[in-house]
Amino acid sequence: MGLCHGKPIEASQNQTENPVIPTENELVLNSQTGKASKFPFYSPSPLPGSAYKGSPANSSVNSTPLRTPLRLFKRPFPPPSPAKHIRALLARRHGSVKPNEASIPEGNELEVGLDKNFGYSKQILQHYELGEEVGRGHFGYTCSAKAKKGSLKGQDVAVKVIPKSKMTTAIAIEDVRREVKILRALTGHKNLVQFYDAFEDEDNVYVVMELCKGGELLDRILSRGGKYSEEDAKAVMVQILSVVAYCHLQGVVHRDLKPENFLYVSKDENCQLKAIDFGLSDYVKPDERLNDIVGSAYYVAPEVLHRSYGTEADMWSIGVIAYILLCGSRPFWARTESGIFRAVLKADPSFDESPWPSLSSDAVDFVKRLLNKDYRKRLTAAQALSHPWLADCHDIKIPLDMIIYKVVKAYICSSSLRKAALGALAKTMTIPQLAYLREQFALLGPSKSGFISLQNFKLAVTKNCTEAIKDSRVLDFANMVGSLQYRKLDFEEFCAAAISVHQLEGMDSWEQHARRAYELFEKDGNRPIMIEELASELGLSPSVPVHVVLQDWIRHSDGKLSFLGFVRLVHGVSSRAFQKA
Repeated sequence: MGLCHGKPIEASQNQTENPVIPTENELVLNSQTGKASKFPFYSPSPLPGSAYKGSPANSSVNSTPLRTPLRLFKRPFPPPSPAKHIRALLARRHGSVKPNEASIPEGNELEVGLDKNFGYSKQILQHYELGEEVGRGHFGYTCSAKAKKGSLKGQDVAVKVIPKSKMTTAIAIEDVRREVKILRALTGHKNLVQFYDAFEDEDNVYVVMELCKGGELLDRILSRGGKYSEEDAKAVMVQILSVVAYCHLQGVVHRDLKPENFLYVSKDENCQLKAIDFGLSDYVKPDERLNDIVGSAYYVAPEVLHRSYGTEADMWSIGVIAYILLCGSRPFWARTESGIFRAVLKADPSFDESPWPSLSSDAVDFVKRLLNKDYRKRLTAAQALSHPWLADCHDIKIPLDMIIYKVVKAYICSSSLRKAALGALAKTMTIPQLAYLREQFALLGPSKSGFISLQNFKLAVTKNCTEAIKDSRVLDFANMVGSLQYRKLDFEEFCAAAISVHQLEGMDSWEQHARRAYELFEKDGNRPIMIEELASELGLSPSVPVHVVLQDWIRHSDGKLSFLGFVRLVHGVSSRAFQKA
């Protein structure tokens, strides 16, 4: 990107630089194994048209930056890329396999007999006067338009045009239908492009949205020479995190977050930023993992390449964006696709070169905790908004965080011994960590006496309910938590129930937390315990060799839980994990 700062990550032998400006090899992933990926073809954003003269997204007509290439592969992935079969899957998905390369179709993937009737209104020309094209992808384009009637009369809008001729599989049709459904359900957030309506005719599907004339975030990064001040970067991060936290609460994962997919409403310096292009988005239940590889190579999370991921993958992409904003270079870079993947999977981003030593420790910690390769240790969007680096930002509204539901459910189902250990760990929490938990506790609506019941969890989600929550089955998950039989929680026990041990472990201060918590546990909760009793507390099956597996958990001197046993206990180890071991 323009002026690059800092040295690249040594991800491959051929790597010599780490520019933010995309190269010919930059690509977008889109494959599917078992579950349909979102767009089997390129989904043009409402205004991605910097390659076109008339695009309002252009910062300069004569200086058009290269951008992330379209979702189409120019060549196969060379082994040992974890995504080596993507091209074949895409070809089958698009219906573009040569006769001698064809494989047996999955489900109703044959074009013959496809129903391309979406049920949308067929009268777009009666409502909108279509204007010039402002952006184009391989499988669609975007044009400007003006409303002719209704509440939007006289207003400029953007219309995404998706040709039905490109929808050659049943999955492709469902992808388009899902994008419209997600946009319709989520529209209303101030940092999300507004959806107005969807139309169709015999040839195309038309998605009518808000017209953003301020250009892409990528354009502004380039115009600044590839680096933001911390204060300016914070302003961008708050807006990105706000809309992503909203999506995640609704059970929607975007899966293609990058600077090109955020548009400014106008050319004003301090105007709003809007998330666009939900063509790769999907619904995900809190306890569910997705397995299709999608996204843009430089922003794809490690667990996506391992084909098991959830909303945490979006947080990795946000970490990459934050890294670029603050230093002007990518954290992971290589000259080939497989090199990029190897860097994402194996390399660590550099925080040693300029400008990182001159940035605040909070800024560095913020980025590091988003770029943690272990998704369990990564910040959620709500937690990132609560991070000390953003503490001085105005108008931050911390939303309900679904991770609270997952960890509280695990706590309720835990043994009494583990609950005591978590209680000791909770007493070591810092003021910023407690501030986040106080926000979440308040959102659950405690009574005047300062208690919450599990029914509060259901009610809190219901207050934020949209059609997307219903489709993602988040409400079902909340109802399941709410139906568990348990007494009321005060704030102290809520902290014990709601902390994520994995996220604490990802912090530099984890060792101090663990040691201090063990000291408290020694005073208040540690007691002599037989291995058989410990096995019963953990719910281990008889097939587990408990005397071999648990011998290091108990001190031989007095029969009490050892520090190693304490640490493993707070992590919550299941019998399945013992059996795998």
